[in-house]
Amino acid sequence: MSFVTRSFHRLSRMSKYSGQNLGSLSPAEIKQWLDSFDTVLTDCDGVIWVDNNPLPGAPEVINRFIANGKKLFFVTNNSTKTRPEFVEKAVKLGFNVTIDNIISTAYLAAQYLKSVGFSKTVYTIGSTGITKELDAVGIRHIGIGPDTIQGSLADTVASFVPDPDVGAVIVGFDEHFSFVKMMKAASYLNNPDVIFIGTNTDERFPMPDRVIPGTGSIVRAMVTCSEREPIVMGKPNPHICEIIRREYDVDPARTLMIGDRCNTDILLGKNCGFQTLLVETGIHKAEDIAKYGQSEDPAVRALVPDVYLPKLGDLLPYL
Repeated sequence: MSFVTRSFHRLSRMSKYSGQNLGSLSPAEIKQWLDSFDTVLTDCDGVIWVDNNPLPGAPEVINRFIANGKKLFFVTNNSTKTRPEFVEKAVKLGFNVTIDNIISTAYLAAQYLKSVGFSKTVYTIGSTGITKELDAVGIRHIGIGPDTIQGSLADTVASFVPDPDVGAVIVGFDEHFSFVKMMKAASYLNNPDVIFIGTNTDERFPMPDRVIPGTGSIVRAMVTCSEREPIVMGKPNPHICEIIRREYDVDPARTLMIGDRCNTDILLGKNCGFQTLLVETGIHKAEDIAKYGQSEDPAVRALVPDVYLPKLGDLLPYL
């Protein structure tokens, strides 16, 4: 058996939930792995940047992918920014991308409603990242901004007059999420004909000494209150795969998903038939991969990436 054939079989085995440390492969094997995909999808926060700081080597790796002719997309569950706002941030941080490289959950939600011929009003729990994308496709919206109890609870409930034109509720990240917003959204969702969309289900954003509730916490509250399940736009929902396949003509088998969360980024890759790479600069680490790999539950083992690296920048010497 030739070296190339041995390497191919080894890489084939890696794709079966092996959790292989990519750095443990030879340079020739890493090169072969790099040649095995034409399209790259990558998460943003915790993979290529943290807050407003690029992670070491990440801009260079992303720009090298693009220069080498690979299709590249930033796929983010962050619904607080529009695609032009993501481009502005990315370019400022050194990434050579345009609006065509950005796939956000706010964009996906607006495109979904457009694709089903939606012509009514959206009640929005979220930010201007969502409403600007709705504006871009000509969909009316209400609900943005603070909305709190005025006077007594009874007064607030009595003063609420539902808008009869509301035909959808979108739930994203909303720093102004409140009891009043929950009441209004649940009231609209009491009508089974009203579409229920969640931008993503990320549970939380841990920090050194505190935890920031994620969009998933808000979505779950609305699920409990409305007694309905949403159509989820973000990772790991394969709705993203449908958009990418339809709009950009990609081959799932030759597509790589890069992320820092096994339960969103890596699971998206598995749900879509992509190759997967976890980087340890965000939520999940090598010890998590080992734990998932030892599970008897197939759903848990599906969280194991094909390969992992301490950081994306570690690929730079091979590009």
